[in-house]
Amino acid sequence: MAATTLCFDFGNTRQKYAVFKGADLQEVILLENTGAETIRQALARFQPERTILSSVMDHDPQVEVELEGASRFHKLSHLTRLPFTTPVGKPSTIGADRLAIVAAAVNLFPQRNNLAIALGTAITYNFVNRNHEFLGGGISPGMDMRFRSLSDYTAKLPLVKEDWNFPLVGYDTVTNITSGVILGMAKEIDGFIDAYKERYGNFNVLLTGGNSGYFVPHLKNKIFADQNLIFKGLYAISECN
Repeated sequence: MAATTLCFDFGNTRQKYAVFKGADLQEVILLENTGAETIRQALARFQPERTILSSVMDHDPQVEVELEGASRFHKLSHLTRLPFTTPVGKPSTIGADRLAIVAAAVNLFPQRNNLAIALGTAITYNFVNRNHEFLGGGISPGMDMRFRSLSDYTAKLPLVKEDWNFPLVGYDTVTNITSGVILGMAKEIDGFIDAYKERYGNFNVLLTGGNSGYFVPHLKNKIFADQNLIFKGLYAISECN
């Protein structure tokens, strides 16, 4: 029988975990909170042989105690054995989520230069070359942050929520903001892709994150889109550790 692995992703905005049977992703579950009792319930429900945690937040240390007590547990960090190298100045400062996304890119497209783009609270651009060297990339504000900043740093602009249906030419304040934020981000993403493509051959682009669906229709570049990329990377890392 295939072993069960739980891969936990504690992000800035959402906290989730994925259930794997062997290498097959079965389901992704959104956590209401990251308290120790919630984690105990997940462990009792699935009884995993292995667990792995990627966290970019200050979570309750008891969570790790629970995971370690009930499974073979690994916490993702710069000390983790990875399927790539990190020849940068301060590898200890690389976010765990970025490490997981790069691991997925290397696992899925091992012979390519990969730009893995994650759309969450922030946008992260993560470049790993075909020699499996994670060279870094870029970070810019995410969609919700851009909508909120327009409201927080102006006197009269409202807080606008994302919407799939908006015109190129906005006809009121809400559609002006929606067009500016979403199309502006799409053009930014395409611009980064074009710049990397000019420099590197044998080039591949991956897009992930909860907000990625808003941008795929507006991108001119060919991409590989997968909202569960971070979990596939976490599973690949769990295999190495």
